[in-house]
Amino acid sequence: MPHLKLQAVSVQTHLRDQVANALRAALIAGELRPGVVYSAPALAAELGVSATPVREAMLDLAREGLVEAVRNKGFRITEMTDRDLDEFTDIRTLIEVPTVGRVTETASAEHLHALRPLAQRIVAAAQAHDVLGYLEADHRFHLELLSLAGNQHLVEVVADLRKRSRLYGLGHLDESGRLVASAREHIELLDLMLAGEAREAENCMRRHLAHVRTLWADGEADGRANAKADSRADGRGDGRGDGRGDGRGDGRGDGGDREPALRLGGERR
Repeated sequence: MPHLKLQAVSVQTHLRDQVANALRAALIAGELRPGVVYSAPALAAELGVSATPVREAMLDLAREGLVEAVRNKGFRITEMTDRDLDEFTDIRTLIEVPTVGRVTETASAEHLHALRPLAQRIVAAAQAHDVLGYLEADHRFHLELLSLAGNQHLVEVVADLRKRSRLYGLGHLDESGRLVASAREHIELLDLMLAGEAREAENCMRRHLAHVRTLWADGEADGRANAKADSRADGRGDGRGDGRGDGRGDGRGDGGDREPALRLGGERR
């Protein structure tokens, strides 16, 4: 079973942020599995840092709803339900669709043209299988587009929703080429807005969010399936405790309840 494919993090002033970004990358790549508990010391060993910045970074991710603290164990990767995905999509649709229509009618061509390099970067990243680059450019495009409406609170609400609905295991979906189709919708949207087609731009955004909803669901499903596959491959009930946690593992071989997805002190509950 391979270890997390994470590059060692260099010690700098913003180590906590670097660790948080590395963990987000692992979530996106599917190297950290939904529903699995990981200990800070084990993750720290993978990253080449002490446990303290890992705990701090995990607390940041907990505030974003990506993980939850498990007493005396570590942190569990949050699992998203279909209802969660539907509600996130509903809220984003209510906000982003009419905002796109309004921005189409009010924003200058200069401001819209300024977004084209980002839209092109999204497509280029998808074609190059650069999942992190795709998500970073996608994040910037959507928030900068919404900012043209002049409502910073609106932008902050959507930014928070995007964090909470971050794609898990997106790397597996990238292999199918489906990210490229989603990426090209950003250019289509921008072209419609520059043409002044407010209604068509709204429809394009609505379709795009529906496609993203499908990617969310498939990413979650892949994450769960891979976690189960790893558990079966690793064997269940092998009598090993999680003593690699914060030094307080329970050391119990409790059979069916334990499904180590990765050799990082992780266990399913």
